[in-house]
Amino acid sequence: MPRYSTVDDVGKALNPMIVDGQTHGGIVQGAGQALFEWSNYDRETGQNLSATFMDYQVARASDFPSFDTHISEVPAKSHPLGFRPGGEGGTTPSLGVTINSITDALADLGVTHIEMPATPSRIWEAIRAAKAKHEE
Repeated sequence: MPRYSTVDDVGKALNPMIVDGQTHGGIVQGAGQALFEWSNYDRETGQNLSATFMDYQVARASDFPSFDTHISEVPAKSHPLGFRPGGEGGTTPSLGVTINSITDALADLGVTHIEMPATPSRIWEAIRAAKAKHEE
């Protein structure tokens, strides 16, 4: 079964449930950026064509499966209570994890790269380009 697992070192976790929630939200935010979020502008006027949520897709929790998150508590020596920020451990790696998983899934078709956001049309074009390159 496909899953997303992560371990986050936040120092001493004051409230592990909140840290897990921050990590879940960070994963959704990063994967959403990798898959959906794209600002489009008119080339001639500079007008933003994705100025509202009618035109700009934002990831929601319901777009994703459950996540397997764990906290590694190694108290920070730089904070008197041993705390470190939480949440970044979800956001930062999820961009690469998402794009690499798509590229890995398409590797047998000859796809080696996908630009963000990995929209269905970009994935389709990458498959077509890989197929055309293979046929040369």
